[in-house]
Amino acid sequence: MSDTRATGLPELKLYNTLTRTKESFTPLDPALVRMYVCGPTVYDFAHIGNARPVIVFDLLYRMLRHVYGADHVKYVRNITDVDDKINARAASEHPGLDLNEAIAKVTFATEAQFHDDLEAIGVLHPDVEPRATEHIAEMRALIERLVASGNAYVAEDHVLFSVPSMPDYGQLSHRPLDEMLAGARVDVAPYKRDAMDFVLWKPSKRGEPGWPSPSGITVNGRPGWHIECSAMSWKHLGETFDIHGGGIDLVFPHHENEVAQSRCAFHANIMAKVWMHNGFLQVEGEKMSKSAGNFITIRQLLADWPGDVLRLNMLRTHYRQPIDWTLKGLEESAKTLEQWFDAAAPDAYPRPAATVLEALADDLNTPKAIAEMHALKDHAGKKALGGTLAFLGFSDGPLRAWAAERAPTLEIAPEDVEARLAERIEARRNRDWATSDRIRDELLAQGVALKDNKDGTTTWEPKR
Repeated sequence: MSDTRATGLPELKLYNTLTRTKESFTPLDPALVRMYVCGPTVYDFAHIGNARPVIVFDLLYRMLRHVYGADHVKYVRNITDVDDKINARAASEHPGLDLNEAIAKVTFATEAQFHDDLEAIGVLHPDVEPRATEHIAEMRALIERLVASGNAYVAEDHVLFSVPSMPDYGQLSHRPLDEMLAGARVDVAPYKRDAMDFVLWKPSKRGEPGWPSPSGITVNGRPGWHIECSAMSWKHLGETFDIHGGGIDLVFPHHENEVAQSRCAFHANIMAKVWMHNGFLQVEGEKMSKSAGNFITIRQLLADWPGDVLRLNMLRTHYRQPIDWTLKGLEESAKTLEQWFDAAAPDAYPRPAATVLEALADDLNTPKAIAEMHALKDHAGKKALGGTLAFLGFSDGPLRAWAAERAPTLEIAPEDVEARLAERIEARRNRDWATSDRIRDELLAQGVALKDNKDGTTTWEPKR
């Protein structure tokens, strides 16, 4: 197969969780680079932590399309629409409806909200966005394979994966079984052969969504969480593919169990060649939680900030590092974007700057890329800055509208401000502090903020 990689571009290097090293990326098939990322469980508005993997892997998607061509990249990000949290939300919001009908209302409404939020933060739509409930047949087929190969067994209308049947289970998380067992919230059940065994299929409770079960089970049931992603990635990307992404919290048990299911079902050495995980997110230095009162949804942030500001604020920290989401950071991101768009030439190059691409090719080094964009602004790269902003998914329209809405209004003409400032300077020269303070307060009431500098000068700006 011919290599479709564009010439003149830096070599793409990615950190692989599986090998714990940064590697040169070589796709299994250069004619079709395939990537799968775990998407949302659609029961409520997505929070800012949910936005991090979406933005990170959107950036990688843009890089892959740039290097290999848009027609040679396939990006799949799933929707989980069968889950206990969805059932509870549906029953609570629509108590008068049949549960299945209520679930449909909740999941489709939440998915629409999710798409609206992502559009606002400049995220490209994946090539395929499969729903779990549309892939039950593939899940049953995988389960049948695993039972036939001895990697899964039936017990009390459940199908469970037998962890001891896979000698090298745990390669992704790099932890021994006893450590994984100690750190996991493992369901204790008498029908399990081993404490680490996990559910592939379980019987549905009365009124819950259910489908005909595999492996001769006579009652309807529903899939376990892990089998869903194995089935959807298999359906749309094949038995093995190039990149699997998600948050660091998914390494164990979700991704570890995906690996086990897919490798054993297809007798393969790998499920995905490269595993990538973004770091945790905190809010103002604390873990985000509803009990701490710092739980923030994307929708809430979009009420106060343009999506481009959220996007840049997320990219200022390298994707593998923990990020501290702060108000100060948002303000700095907004200021940076305004400066970039002010400096960018309108007749921008259609391509991003080579220095920025080189930074991003090094495991998506966004802090370095941002430093290079500052250099473009300050020197002779203003045309390339415009092309770079477009490549990264930034648009100045929403930002300009937001800035105009926030722009302070003066109740005094600038020339009158200068005249009052001259009066105040004279008063300060005469050590008439009362007059100096009075003029300062009068100007402040008219929307003018003064700043007395260390060198003895005084500057002013509209009060925000």
